[in-house]
Amino acid sequence: MIGGLFIYNHKGEVLISRVYRDDIGRNAVDAFRVNVIHARQQVRSPVSNIARTSFFHIKRANIWVAAVTKQNVNAAMVFEFLNKLVSVMQSYFGKITEENIKNNFVLIYELLDEILDFGYPQNTDTGVLKTFITQQGIKSQSKEEQSQITSQVTGQIAWRREGIKYRRNELFLDVLEYANLLMSPQGQVLSAHVAGRVVMKSYLSGMPECKFGINDKLVMDSKGVGKIGTLSVPGGGSDDTSRSGKPVVVIDDCQFHQCVKLSKFETEHSISFIPPDGEFELMRYRTTKDISLPFRIIPLVREVGRTRMEVKAVLKSTFKPSLLGQKIEVRIPTPLNTAGVQLLCLKGKAKYKASDNAIVWKIKRMAGMKETQLSAEIELLETDSKKKWTRPPISMNFEVPFAPSGFKVRYLKVFEPKLNYSDHDVIKWVRYIGRSGLYETRC
Repeated sequence: MIGGLFIYNHKGEVLISRVYRDDIGRNAVDAFRVNVIHARQQVRSPVSNIARTSFFHIKRANIWVAAVTKQNVNAAMVFEFLNKLVSVMQSYFGKITEENIKNNFVLIYELLDEILDFGYPQNTDTGVLKTFITQQGIKSQSKEEQSQITSQVTGQIAWRREGIKYRRNELFLDVLEYANLLMSPQGQVLSAHVAGRVVMKSYLSGMPECKFGINDKLVMDSKGVGKIGTLSVPGGGSDDTSRSGKPVVVIDDCQFHQCVKLSKFETEHSISFIPPDGEFELMRYRTTKDISLPFRIIPLVREVGRTRMEVKAVLKSTFKPSLLGQKIEVRIPTPLNTAGVQLLCLKGKAKYKASDNAIVWKIKRMAGMKETQLSAEIELLETDSKKKWTRPPISMNFEVPFAPSGFKVRYLKVFEPKLNYSDHDVIKWVRYIGRSGLYETRC
């Protein structure tokens, strides 16, 4: 796959060189230096083709990391590997600098021996690598430690080491959702979807097994017709309640962290996993049905002749009155020939930004089921151009303390039979955050 890997300093001098295939010669090193590092014009593309050889490079500070190949390889995979290599080096010796690379010369070659085999990427997990490669080199291990390393390198739980202990066992779970909307001026939803992430911080002793339950329609019905592997498409209708009468969310597709036992999900419809230590992303998902849109904008744009324009925007919050929306920002675009703007808003602060050609309206917080508005009189310069203003959509940013898709955590249980603590001893925190993605209303 990868024919060679080179690390250069800002002068183009080679600090690390490793060739994996015979079709990559010394001239490849010079070609990259001349055509990319010392190029007369700045090379913006991360991929360069020189003499039928492909160079994939990333730059960190004054250090260039380049992978070279003559084969038709997957570019995304090569860049993923280069970024992983940089993060592994950073975890060992901090910043990627010329001095650090020279000081850790032997260590970097040891790492390359482990993570690249004949040009094919191998295990790049930092936790696993650190169990048997240290700053001084490979440690002599006892038989027990060697068997532990072997099970981690080749086995099922590469993401967590044994022997972790905490005084207080805690579990933090954040449901982060990004609402995306395109609405017509008449208030019709043209497209809407929610992209969500479940992020977890685990501070648990031992090797605990966690069970995580959500209000997905397939899980709640358990015998509903649908594709279990994709956690989606229950058969018949778009009812937003399960057989038990509780509200559910229909997830279109999702991705799990490698720690999730997919076999258990397929048979028992439960999300079971042994969590990595610290922060990690448990799952990603996407939903398009029954989305609760937190805010709605009603725009009114009226052109008065060729030198004046009146804009009125009504902002409505549609969630529960007991909740508060925060960090609200509405951006109303203005024509390029805007000379001046007079603003009047009932809540928050608004100002015209000439550099962005937009009126920016900011509200610190707003309760649910409230309504406020902004009025603007825009003075325009006369132009000879007959081209009509295209009216870009009004965009919005916000943050609300609930999940717009209706995603709910039903339960989160922890089992650790070896150590003397139970599910009741674990302190659990669950937080829901809804944010704006691309949230636009045409005007």
